[in-house]
Amino acid sequence: MGKIGLQLKATLENITNLRPVGEDFRWYLKLKCGNCGEVSEKWQYLRLMDSHPLKGGRGSATMVQKCKLCSRENSIDILSHTMKPYNAEDNETFKTVVEFECRGLEPVDFQPQAGFAANGAESGTTFSDINLLEKDWTDYDENIKESVGIYEVTHRKEKLLSALCKMCEDLIFGFSLVLT
Repeated sequence: MGKIGLQLKATLENITNLRPVGEDFRWYLKLKCGNCGEVSEKWQYLRLMDSHPLKGGRGSATMVQKCKLCSRENSIDILSHTMKPYNAEDNETFKTVVEFECRGLEPVDFQPQAGFAANGAESGTTFSDINLLEKDWTDYDENIKESVGIYEVTHRKEKLLSALCKMCEDLIFGFSLVLT
């Protein structure tokens, strides 16, 4: 399946650097088996701190799961080096905040919950344990005497091309330009 990017979009009010906190942060996802299409009924979470061995000693992944319907062993891994904060300049645009390496499991839905932190855009005040389950969060920044908030949190997933696929795509596009 390759890599899937989770993109967030939100309206930020006097806030920047929205990010998950710690290796125990829980990414709540609904996952689909790439073999039979079965989608998990319940929310499942992934954490950076989790590591499970793959069958046959081929390494490890954040989650390894056997499909209840087809019995295929699938895995998904959080790519920690891809985690990026959502900043004031990203306001009201989609931005990839994390990528997952998917081997048989594909995220089909995301539910933000507790464990986020952010900073005041002007003051730098740290706001911790932000819960986005309701898709909105508000507080008050004493340092600037103004309200702060995160509103209308939405998400989407993006299938990411590998570097090799991008190079091939560029070559094909360049070749088609030469032909025209």
